[in-house]
Amino acid sequence: MVSFLNYAIEILPDMLSGAWVTIQLSIVCITVGILFGMALGVARVYSTRFVYWIVTAYVEFLRGTPCLLQLFFIYYGLGDMGILLKPILAAGIALGINTSVYQAEYFRGAIQSIKPGQMVAARAMGLGKWGAIRYVILPQALRLVIPSSSNEIIYMFKYTSIAFAVGVPELLSQADITGAMNFRYFESYLVAAGFYIIMVFFVAKVMSIIEKKVYVPGLQLAQ
Repeated sequence: MVSFLNYAIEILPDMLSGAWVTIQLSIVCITVGILFGMALGVARVYSTRFVYWIVTAYVEFLRGTPCLLQLFFIYYGLGDMGILLKPILAAGIALGINTSVYQAEYFRGAIQSIKPGQMVAARAMGLGKWGAIRYVILPQALRLVIPSSSNEIIYMFKYTSIAFAVGVPELLSQADITGAMNFRYFESYLVAAGFYIIMVFFVAKVMSIIEKKVYVPGLQLAQ
């Protein structure tokens, strides 16, 4: 135990560096995922049939393929076509668009759970279609989507580990490097697991606090 603690302290700077990259990558991907996912969710509910089918095909394609494959396509596939991206940028794009399609489904469900009378009332008060969506529908949908969206946000901190496959120096990559340098893989991965647990626990608590802060009695997803 003493030997493990000494080793954990020794590799702590490298692991903190990897954890910081993981946090930054997660924040970028979550932001892109929520904003793009909200737009996709709105499009699936309120757009024309043509746009609906395009968006649906896009969502189903990304949901039906592994995130790692999407990362390889963006990093290696586009590279073959002369579009060279830095590893961290490729990982950010891949993870961002991957989580956006799941966020889109959460937003779609939240929007559809809002009673149709809300839209009718907003239009009757003089708001246009998109004005009603912006000022009446989306504020309610954002509250409703938090519980399901929280799970995706928590998962994203773990999903970033696939960036290891293209050389991004995130937490898992640092654990692998320190393990190889010291021939102590088990301990290195154990320290990395501890960091992931701490990050996930912190994010879960923050999301729980946000959910309670924005809770409105009587506003809930339709069962």
